[in-house]
Amino acid sequence: MQNSCVAIIPARGGSKRIPRKNIKDFFGKPLIAYSIEVALKSNLFDKVIVSTDDEEIAQISKKYGATVPFLRPKKLSDDFTGTGAVVNHALEYLKSVGEDYDFICTIYATAPFLDEKYLIEGFEKLKKSNAKSAFSGTSMPFPIQRTFKITQDERCEMFWPENFMKRSQDLEEAYQDAGQFYWTNLNIKSDEIIFGKDSVPIILPRYLVQDIDTFEDWVRAEYMYEAILKSGSK
Repeated sequence: MQNSCVAIIPARGGSKRIPRKNIKDFFGKPLIAYSIEVALKSNLFDKVIVSTDDEEIAQISKKYGATVPFLRPKKLSDDFTGTGAVVNHALEYLKSVGEDYDFICTIYATAPFLDEKYLIEGFEKLKKSNAKSAFSGTSMPFPIQRTFKITQDERCEMFWPENFMKRSQDLEEAYQDAGQFYWTNLNIKSDEIIFGKDSVPIILPRYLVQDIDTFEDWVRAEYMYEAILKSGSK
């Protein structure tokens, strides 16, 4: 039996640190266009939906092939509403119009490095497992066991001082959320957090991972993307 899948891309209009971030030009296209195009290119989804409160984002999303069946309520578009509430609202809307899905993939609108092969890998691994979710992750560039904080008197304090003399290669590797996509099997119940035992991590190379939350992030992403273009990978 064929599995039904929907992609949901949350994209509110009121981004503060980078105004209009989701539709800001990134190498000739609105940033959100990259997520939409890769989702469509993967051929995994019955629908690729953008959840937005903004009419301009809605129109641009439609131009690049996404479906925008509703405008998200303002109460779900403030600085404090999490992605989970936005996705649940979209699922409730779909159910109200008679659409049920087996799998949902939440894709961030700020993921120009997203590659369809990792979307496909996540879906295939999730189907073959009894896990609830599969998501993009990447390795930490430095051992977290040797990190430190800055105290109120502007001095240093290690989180784990006992690791100061240990070699980096002797410390266990750590991973972080890559912030690109999150597959969920809607037919499996679990109370685990997404970084728990009911999740399958899809590990991406670090050169394909960059959060875009600040202007500094944006500039770094531009340098990274330009390097990838020059290498011929895209």
